[in-house]
Amino acid sequence: MIALRIIARLLDYPQQDFVDHQQEILSALAQADELDVHQRQFLTQFIQQSAARSLLDRQAEYCELFDRGRATSLLLFEHVHGESRDRGQAMVDLLAQYRADGLELNAKELPDFLPLYLEYLAHGDLARMCRGLQDIAPILALLAARLEERQSDFAPLFSLLLALSGSSANPQSLQSQVAREARDDTPAALDAVWEEEQVAFIAQMNPGDSGCQAAQQPHSTAAVMPQYLDISALSMAARGE
Repeated sequence: MIALRIIARLLDYPQQDFVDHQQEILSALAQADELDVHQRQFLTQFIQQSAARSLLDRQAEYCELFDRGRATSLLLFEHVHGESRDRGQAMVDLLAQYRADGLELNAKELPDFLPLYLEYLAHGDLARMCRGLQDIAPILALLAARLEERQSDFAPLFSLLLALSGSSANPQSLQSQVAREARDDTPAALDAVWEEEQVAFIAQMNPGDSGCQAAQQPHSTAAVMPQYLDISALSMAARGE
């Protein structure tokens, strides 16, 4: 499922390797049979336009959009469980699901990070991809509606994921709800969150790390596509590989 891996890359924190390997990504996209002509054209244009922009501008936009506030977070369980205890158990269960399918997390990233989850689905067949996307379809629709409200170029990526899922979830039906929502990424809203939560910058950061880029370090990859998951050595041994 090369389309899911490409979309995962587009939703990951921008890195220079994306620009350096643009032609390889476009070549891979041409082999994505699960996409129709219009979907392939959209992704081609999205990739080319993204690669043509300043990397620093793209990184700043990414941080503003996905790391400020929770409304557009790419952590799936943020939209289901918030900060409740159920979220921790849900992540444990999801990690167990990865391992049951012979995959092992090889990056310091939460298992419900959307690009990671898309990479997981890309390891399976079409049926698993559809089931997995349908499981998160309400979240995808909500994110699409919120991103459309903010006039973000990322919004169509979520609509494309919904189209690939075959789900009837429709971002348009959420527009009125989203329009009434109070923004949680304003300075006042962020200040209110910091007042409620204990912050330990020194303990959580390594020397020399700073700002959004430090927070996004787990997102970086050396490969053309995201490589958050490795085939489990235990699983391979069990199969005699």
